[in-house]
Parts: sequence; C-alpha cells; structure tokens
Amino acid sequence: MTEPAELAGIARAVRAAPALLGRVRLVAVDGPSGAGKSTFADALAAELRKSLQAESAVRIVRTDDFATWEQPVAWWPRLHAGVLDPLSQGLPGRYQRVEWPNGEPVRGAFVRVPVPEVLVLEGVSAGRASIAAKLSQLIWVGCGDQASRLAAAVARDGEACREPLRRWQEFEKGWFAVDHTPERANSVISGPGVLESASSIHRPFGLNQG
Repeated sequence: MTEPAELAGIARAVRAAPALLGRVRLVAVDGPSGAGKSTFADALAAELRKSLQAESAVRIVRTDDFATWEQPVAWWPRLHAGVLDPLSQGLPGRYQRVEWPNGEPVRGAFVRVPVPEVLVLEGVSAGRASIAAKLSQLIWVGCGDQASRLAAAVARDGEACREPLRRWQEFEKGWFAVDHTPERANSVISGPGVLESASSIHRPFGLNQG
C-alpha cells in the first residue's frame, strides 16, 4: 500500500491546489486496469475527508460507471454534461450508471453528485488531456507489470472477463501513449506489485496543463 506519509503529502497537494472546476477541486486518478486505482482513490478520499473534517467534502465518481467493452472512452460527453458542467456552475450533478446484469451492460440507477470541495474522478482516461485545464491534480497509478495487473483485474471481475480485459489492456496502452497521461501527472504511484511497496513522486501543480 502507499505509505501514510506519501498519502498525506498527496492530500496536502490537493488541498493546496486551486479549484478549477468552479469552486470544486477536480482530482483525476488514472492508470491502467488492475493497477490499484480504486484502492488508492478510496484511501485518498478518506484522507481528504479526515483533513477537511467533513464526509460530504469529497465525492468519488468512477469511470466504470460509464465505460463498456465497446465504449472504453467515448462515453465522456455523458460525464461532462451530467456531472462536470453542473458542478462547474455550483449545481449538483446527476448521471445514470452502467450496470452489468447477466454480464451485459445496461443503463441502471441514477446517481446524484452534490457539489463537493473535492471531486475524485477515478478510472481509465479520467485524466485525459481534454480536461487538463480543469484538473487541480492528476495522479497516475501504475503499479505492477501487465501480467500482474491482468491477474488483479480478473480476480476482481471474474474469469469470464479475461479475454475482454486482454483487449482492454491493448486499447489502454495505445490510449495512454497518445494522451501522454503519465507524463502530465502531478503524482506518480508505482511499484512492483499492485499498490504493494508502492513509491511516489510529486510534481508541481501546472504540469498537467500541457
């Protein structure tokens, strides 16, 4: 796991960064599938809630609520219209998440997103270049090699997802190469395993703007 001191340091960087999505600090936690993004985002949100002394100060929205095998990144306009645009105007957001009954994606429950101090957007393509100007912090989680990340993702999603996950890995390699996501990150979490013995580097605010 990320060391508590490193996590606290990243949380301090988030609090110190300016709010660029209206009065909301938008924090993207991006990286390849199975690298530990959800685990890290949950830990960061907990640390921020503790330091901000308010449970409602931090909200998490996950790209898994939007993505499907056929549309790994093209769902972005729904997130923008339903969540990012309203929050930038000081209004609550709302979106209809993707659910997977019987292994097939369908539109499911509606999720309301009250206006927080910090919105953590977690998942593949969360830190895409098109939103860079609105990001207060971009955190890249790249723990483990491709094989270990696949094993972690299969353990999470089930053996039936192995082949779709292999194809997803190939897609995301191309996506990140074109988007230059890790190069723009303010903090990079990396290590030999999936958030095991992880190390981090921090870069000043502003490097995700390019």
